[in-house]
Amino acid sequence: MATGLTPSEMKRRVADHFEDFVNKRDASVIHRNMTPEFYDHDGPGGKPTGVEGDEQMMLRMYEAMPGLRLTIEDMIAEGDKVVCRNVWRWTDPATQKNMQFHGFVLWRFEGEQIAERWATVTVPAEGDSW
Repeated sequence: MATGLTPSEMKRRVADHFEDFVNKRDASVIHRNMTPEFYDHDGPGGKPTGVEGDEQMMLRMYEAMPGLRLTIEDMIAEGDKVVCRNVWRWTDPATQKNMQFHGFVLWRFEGEQIAERWATVTVPAEGDSW
């Protein structure tokens, strides 16, 4: 099924998803934002997963990365897809060092929900500019 959302509406939904899912630490929003058949091509450990796998991944990230914050640097939408360039930042609890990684995420919509996700990330590095 295609989406009837405009590119601006899709971008708003992705931004809201990241805000709730990452910055507000509400992993349960994935059940509202994704289709029941949601397929993450690049889930935990680089393996495909669905809603439950991504929810569990975020719960583990909340524990391992206190203060985790995501910033969307760029977002482009066309057709039924949105791509984001993000920066994820947190403080390592063991060393108290600022850490970050960068990522690109491509989301595909069906109807008003996200149906698929593809992602690439950099290796976490110590942050020096924030």
